[in-house]
Amino acid sequence: MSRNLNYKAYEMRNAGAVIHSHGIESCLVTMINPLAKEFRITHMEMIKGIQGHGYYDELVVPIIENTAYEYELTESLAKAIEAYPKTTAVLVRNHGIYIWGDSWISAKTQAECYHYLFDAAIKLNQLGLDPSTPIHGPIQNVKGVLGSGIHRNISVNAGTAASDNKSDPSQRCIVLDIEGTTTPISFVTDVLFPYARNNVGRHLSATYDTAETQDDIKLLRSQVQDDLEKGVVGSVPIPLDDVGKEGVIAALVANVESMIKADRKITALKQLQGHIWRTGYEKKELEGVVFEDVPEALKKWHDSGIKVYIYSSGSRLAQRLIFGNSNYGDLREYLSGFFDTTVGNKRESSSYAEIVQSVGVDKPSQVLFVTDVFQEAVAAKEAGLEVIVSIRPGNGPLPENHGFKTVNSFSEI
Repeated sequence: MSRNLNYKAYEMRNAGAVIHSHGIESCLVTMINPLAKEFRITHMEMIKGIQGHGYYDELVVPIIENTAYEYELTESLAKAIEAYPKTTAVLVRNHGIYIWGDSWISAKTQAECYHYLFDAAIKLNQLGLDPSTPIHGPIQNVKGVLGSGIHRNISVNAGTAASDNKSDPSQRCIVLDIEGTTTPISFVTDVLFPYARNNVGRHLSATYDTAETQDDIKLLRSQVQDDLEKGVVGSVPIPLDDVGKEGVIAALVANVESMIKADRKITALKQLQGHIWRTGYEKKELEGVVFEDVPEALKKWHDSGIKVYIYSSGSRLAQRLIFGNSNYGDLREYLSGFFDTTVGNKRESSSYAEIVQSVGVDKPSQVLFVTDVFQEAVAAKEAGLEVIVSIRPGNGPLPENHGFKTVNSFSEI
């Protein structure tokens, strides 16, 4: 029966090999938080062995529920693969894991790395340490519930910054928007987007034969074909490779420029933009921008034991690049994770319900969401989160009598 499950990875990800493991680590790690829909870990060496990830990245593996019969997993496995385009594995609670790669060597290598990381996460939790944060510090004890979701009578050691926490104990997580909240909207519209548009041709030419760029091109081809069938204005057919690299790149550039101009929030574009921006940051041609009150607030919340997450329509890579290369240095040590639209549209309440399930709180009201967009604020409030609206220079107007608390600086939170 597992053949149908393996075929899903082959069919949806063009996998060359699929490994199904019942390794005890892959089983136990899904029990750490019985409500969690994802496994998260960051800043561990073996993350570099997972396709498309590096040491500083957050590895996110979806968790689906087990069933009495293996063939019944097919639908939920397919949904997880679709919802997490970057993942090369899916955990099955109380069961095991499916792992795939371009070849049997890739699948085997990743399987070894996944099991190592699961084992590390289990041991960190046993020590009361949180694998999902960059510093792997103590898991905070909130009403007897640890950040990892394990119910245990462990308190933070005396002498740590969190032990003197004077913040509201009922509010244990803060989720921040980027544009118009931590970062000027103009940085995205006047710096990042033009940089991607002006450098797409150079990037594709320089990296054309790499596996990463070929994957970007594959996604773009699929998106453009769909756009052509739907009559999307500005879409240009992309020729086959046999016409030569220059012709393919010219068509790709035309399509990307049209997508950026239309401000389209699509996976194919966001993935390519992230790779272009990464090169820009590496060459010091880009520097992330945050408002001057942001670094101090992030440090204050971090030292108070409050986990801070980012939720943006930009890719997780793009988010990490801004905070890892900011005008105030690398701020990622103060952040516990990054969410993008793989959890859902920012204007839908179900997206915030998904985030609540992932951050290890008892109830939605223990999460504070800060955004500059009224529709996002409404959606988060409908999901039960506390909401504050950010007022920053360049932000759009809010409706009269909108009913939300507003701040002009994080120092007011």
